[in-house]
Amino acid sequence: MKKLSSYIILIRPLNFLITFLTVIVAAVICYKGDISLLKVLLAALTASLTLSAGNIINDIFDIKGDKINHPERPLPSGIISVNSALIYYFILTVISISLSLFISNLNLIINLLAVLLLLLYSFSIKKYILWGNILVAFLTGLVFIYGGISVNNFTHSLIPAFFAFLINLIREIVKDMEDSEGDFAVGLTTIYSEFGLEGVRKIILVLSLLLILLSVVPYVLGIYSRYYFIVILVMFIPLMIYFLVSIGFDVSKKNLNKLSIILKLDMVFGLIALYVGK
Repeated sequence: MKKLSSYIILIRPLNFLITFLTVIVAAVICYKGDISLLKVLLAALTASLTLSAGNIINDIFDIKGDKINHPERPLPSGIISVNSALIYYFILTVISISLSLFISNLNLIINLLAVLLLLLYSFSIKKYILWGNILVAFLTGLVFIYGGISVNNFTHSLIPAFFAFLINLIREIVKDMEDSEGDFAVGLTTIYSEFGLEGVRKIILVLSLLLILLSVVPYVLGIYSRYYFIVILVMFIPLMIYFLVSIGFDVSKKNLNKLSIILKLDMVFGLIALYVGK
């Protein structure tokens, strides 16, 4: 039973669920006229499976650092072997690519591109300062576009894709801070090790304030309704402000982990705002 739960943990079930819901919301925002529920569900499933596979291959490459940063995880703890994780990775990837054949040619191409980029990220790109963070944030934003393409209209997904890019870029930087000890031990240069605590705090502050300010623009321009603005004003922005205040006072590993979860929660509120504000 413990091994089974470890396989579930390995794919980050919360990330899986958020990705699944993101595609659904993107499809709802973008659809015009008839919508194929099957294609939308397949798009949600394939995006989630590809992300899960990406998490597995990243954990395989990160196993040395995770023995310091996250020793309780399935791979560094030894509950799941590297060979078993590799088989798991290939199974999820093959299923995802195969199912995307039934959505559209463009969805298939984007899915293949995402698989390739996630592999390159784990193997090489993450070693370059900021580029790894930008790539992961880009792929998260791409999920919205992927959902839009599944209903043959991705133009309305560009604004939420940009917001997803920004908040995930912030979260990736926070994760760099959280994992700094293990990254340093394996010789990995990150934005945190390069710019130091104060430098990273300034970068996070600028990105967060930009995100907060831009989040109200779609309402001001009449793109989304007042319901969008209410959720942004009552839930999304207060959590971002709390995040900024908290990271300004406490950069302990425990608090950084909590703030990473809070940013993930704020993504959910962002999805809710987009859904009700369409």
